Amino acid sequence: MKDAPLASRWLYALKPKSWPKLFAPALLGQAIGFADSGKLSWLAALVGALFTALDASLIVLLNDWGDREVDAIKRRRFPHACSPKTIPDGILSAETVLFGGLFAATVLVVLAFRAGPAIGRPALGPMSLVAVALFVAYTFPPARLNYRGGGELVEAVGVGLVLPGIHAYLQSGELASPRMIALAPSLLSLALASALASGLSDEESDREGGKRTFTTALGNRAVRLGVLLAVAAGILLLGASVLITRGGLAAPAALGALVLAAAGRPLIGACEGAVTGAFAEQNRFKAALHAGSWGAMAAMTAALVVQRALGLG
Repeated sequence: MKDAPLASRWLYALKPKSWPKLFAPALLGQAIGFADSGKLSWLAALVGALFTALDASLIVLLNDWGDREVDAIKRRRFPHACSPKTIPDGILSAETVLFGGLFAATVLVVLAFRAGPAIGRPALGPMSLVAVALFVAYTFPPARLNYRGGGELVEAVGVGLVLPGIHAYLQSGELASPRMIALAPSLLSLALASALASGLSDEESDREGGKRTFTTALGNRAVRLGVLLAVAAGILLLGASVLITRGGLAAPAALGALVLAAAGRPLIGACEGAVTGAFAEQNRFKAALHAGSWGAMAAMTAALVVQRALGLG
């Protein structure tokens, strides 16, 4: 891979297969904003798509830069069990990855401060600083929360609350959307489940590298149980959101809960084998989780759009 054309190496480093983790809640946020305002702004949708692409880029690049030492440990310990790592395998240099991540962060903030006022969303600039600040606290000293036991919580807040909240604001102009507030607890729970599951495959290298995560602190079994409990909580919280909005989210929330519940059986089935070192089984566990959570968000997005387009809810 390190001898591939530069464009191919950049595409590999950007990990586009991981982007649905951000685009699923982003699209749901756009749908929430559309449901709130009753008007679809294609310009706000375009700004949101660019914002999310830049956000995904800075996250994967700066996370690879911050994790380059533990990634090298994992490649040494499991050379045939994990995919090549961008920096340890020489696909891109550490300096290049850092520059790319900082460039994406800079462009994101500039976009937010310039485009936000232009489309009548002046708070987009400050909101972009919050999004970037969360990731700075996640990766960089002095906080470096991803190495001090707080990484999963920061990810849950960023992906489950801040990102969809920004997109809801982009479409509606409301900073405190009732629908967003009602759905926030379930989205936080699902984002936490994803963050917990992500740490399973790195348990041994993270522990050797001195990285404190929920998995290294509590162990594989406890984290797998935590993922299942977080998904179950997401289902229950979707039901609660119907009550909070007095029926305004009944159809979307019920549909999302049904999709999550349907994913429960394969998720539980994959959970048992996702033990320490079982990378293929861990990937199957994460795939089942993402199929359920991203599927639920897609279903809620579609339901909100159809509901508003038909003048219902």
